[in-house]
Amino acid sequence: MKFLNMAMKASVLSLSLTLVNSAFAQDTLAMVVSTLNNPFFVTMKEGAEAKAQELGYRLIVLDSQNDPSKELANVEDLVVRGVKAILINPTDSDAVANAIRLANSSNIPVMTLDRGANNGKTVSHIASDNMAGGKLAAEFIFQRLGADAKVIQLEGIAGTSAARERGEGFKLGAIEHKLTILASQPADFDRTKGLNVLENLLISNRDANAVFAQNDEMALGAVRAAQAAGKSLLIVGFDGTEEGIAMVKRKRLAATIAQQPELIGALGVESADKLLKGQTVEAFIPVPLKVISQ
Repeated sequence: MKFLNMAMKASVLSLSLTLVNSAFAQDTLAMVVSTLNNPFFVTMKEGAEAKAQELGYRLIVLDSQNDPSKELANVEDLVVRGVKAILINPTDSDAVANAIRLANSSNIPVMTLDRGANNGKTVSHIASDNMAGGKLAAEFIFQRLGADAKVIQLEGIAGTSAARERGEGFKLGAIEHKLTILASQPADFDRTKGLNVLENLLISNRDANAVFAQNDEMALGAVRAAQAAGKSLLIVGFDGTEEGIAMVKRKRLAATIAQQPELIGALGVESADKLLKGQTVEAFIPVPLKVISQ
């Protein structure tokens, strides 16, 4: 009888754990971020967390540390946990396909945030119009310097949709306004690399009078590079981070093409909620941009 009671208790405990895990999975969404070593994505995470709390979801946030293999491992972990939807900000628009296909095979819906995916099935992409933002940057430089502007472009991580689209938009804007792009080189959305890359480019492009950095982190690195070189440059960033906007107010940056990362994160959770309730979710959900300038 003693062994029977123990077996019954073990069975009840097992059933209880199953029910708890089931309930946990029903109420859990996940967010996989390319890196949390960037204020833009931290703000995006905070927007998602606030909306998840408002709607009654538990939100798991995992950092891929700009590593596609870490990104895949994160999604593998989430599939095992049985989350109901995954919001992913890809490290690379091509490499993320493996992670998305893994979620697809488990029938877990996936939505991309800020950066798109070139393969794999996604329900929706929530982002600013990066190409339009690149054109806005070119237009702003033209308005300040005219067609005589000679620009260096600091590119983001090669392979990301954000870098590609911002670059394409800027190139189109430069052609339209007859700006001269002296050089264009990746600095991987990183402040220190932005500093180092621009320092090197200024050596061979002494007549540059403007810089377009595809995010605020690189733009802040560009500010330091310009100071070190003793040059006065019109520097335009992208993202509208808190520090980027502060530097515009201090007249260290000329402008930043401001996204709304908090809203991107919130819309991701809101869209997942709609999907799980059987409502229609648009394939692309645009988030407005604005130019913040001196």
